[in-house]
Amino acid sequence: MELLSLFFSAFISSTLAPGGSEIVLGYLVLGGGYDVMMLVLIATIGNTLGAITTWFLGLCAAKKLPLENLLPKNKQRAIDWMRSWGKWSLLFSWLPVIGDGFCFASGWLKYPLITFVLFVTVGKFSRYAIIAWLLVEG
Repeated sequence: MELLSLFFSAFISSTLAPGGSEIVLGYLVLGGGYDVMMLVLIATIGNTLGAITTWFLGLCAAKKLPLENLLPKNKQRAIDWMRSWGKWSLLFSWLPVIGDGFCFASGWLKYPLITFVLFVTVGKFSRYAIIAWLLVEG
């Protein structure tokens, strides 16, 4: 049940809704009852699937509504950032608020799903791995 909680917390944290998957990960890492790498992978998978959901929302929105009328200013900044920095921005998709904007913007801009998943997964895995490492070593 705890692993499922980690997965869903990570998933929700990566959609347009707020979440606290780092807290759940930290609790489970410090509890010592699970393999740390397994926890990192579960969190990464959940968070990446949530990001894919946000990518699809951006893709669907691009087909239906004009950008200027759809997005608040912070999401428009994400579009501008994505246009400037491209796929490399997705390494920072784990950042609060703006990371969701990167995922949405990449769907809006019709970034290839495979490229999106690769860069988002690397970024999200790195974040969870660093958090877990700091907890284990600290």
